[in-house]
Amino acid sequence: MATLQKKFGQMIPGLREELKALGQQSGNKVISEVTVAQAYGGMRGVKAMICDTSVVYPDKGLVIRGIPVLELTDRYPEEIFYLLLTGELPDKAALKALQKDLAERATVPAYVWKVLEAMPKNSHPMAMLDTGILVMQRESEFKKSYDKGMKKTDYWKPALEDALNLMAKLPGLAAGVYRMRFNKGKRISYKKDLDWGANYARMLGIKDPTGNFTKLIRLYLVLHSDHEGGNVSANTCHTVGSALSDAYYAVSAGLNGLAGPLHGLANQECLGWVLDTMKKFKGAPSHEQIDKYAWETLNAGKVIPGYGHAVLRVTDPRYTAFLQFGKQYLSDDPVFQTVARVYEVVPKVLERHGKAKNPWPNVDAGSGSLLYHYGLTEFPYYTVLFSVSRAMGMLSQLVINRAMGTAITRPKSVSTPWIKENVK
Repeated sequence: MATLQKKFGQMIPGLREELKALGQQSGNKVISEVTVAQAYGGMRGVKAMICDTSVVYPDKGLVIRGIPVLELTDRYPEEIFYLLLTGELPDKAALKALQKDLAERATVPAYVWKVLEAMPKNSHPMAMLDTGILVMQRESEFKKSYDKGMKKTDYWKPALEDALNLMAKLPGLAAGVYRMRFNKGKRISYKKDLDWGANYARMLGIKDPTGNFTKLIRLYLVLHSDHEGGNVSANTCHTVGSALSDAYYAVSAGLNGLAGPLHGLANQECLGWVLDTMKKFKGAPSHEQIDKYAWETLNAGKVIPGYGHAVLRVTDPRYTAFLQFGKQYLSDDPVFQTVARVYEVVPKVLERHGKAKNPWPNVDAGSGSLLYHYGLTEFPYYTVLFSVSRAMGMLSQLVINRAMGTAITRPKSVSTPWIKENVK
């Protein structure tokens, strides 16, 4: 049976040869240049790293291993992890083997809960999640194998073990954080006959008589799983991992970046703006009222959360997937109705305003309203959901980089006086 470990191991020799040939044949070719504005502007647009798991095209959005994300919305998140690593979707046997493997690894060590219980009661859920991951670093198979001594060509094996162990435990850890931080009662254990996403939904403890909340969580985990390698969380994980820090160190570092307002908090900010709009107009606003409030927001020097994207120049297909889900399962919900109307109004307002390079919504413009509908109303927790999903992308990239022997990240920095002197 082609397990994930076996499948990935079979791919590595060919990938290494391909990488070696590329370096020999084209190693001196120029693929990018950097301007002073880019150097001061966060290196936006500088092509300086490799990420084969996914690409974000300005006119198409997220494409995972050559497959547009809208073609993957009916897949289990575990299938996406398999796809990210191998470039192929698993067959039924491989999927079942992966689900069984994750279930067997899913128990969160008891000492993790003792550490989290010792934290202040008002700790941020992201700080609790990151701490829980970091506390488990003692479990790292990569660290154990490295300390014993191993060949560089074998780095990927314990790295993949770490990735599977951490991925398996994330739903239980994240759900436990939710129940602990927001006083939801005792933790709920992993159920081995359920898939990874369904377990996460179940362990949160939110009532789900129709099963639609579980469908939403699966969809959420798929849509947020990966987004190239240059975003803050993936790039940070890559940089830390390039020093041969194990997955626990690297993923925790990446999620610390995801916790920042400019990266992972956007969906709660978008929902907050929608709820403010509804509060102002005492219910689901009309198109005219949304138009008015959008102009008020812009004229006050603020942005409309959820609209615009650093790369995309079209409606984010992930937003489209959430919009389709909402229309199918909660079309009567006033918060979702407002989100849908905002989509019909705000892009036209931004086009008239003239300053937005991309007036179309990104993924965050709709996801929060769906979570809110099903009773997950604790805004500070939304980034934890994002984290469980994005860990799949970070972990797959980390394992691939260990397999390929990717070098430590070490760009050259220059000083402002150097810039002044050399760009005359």
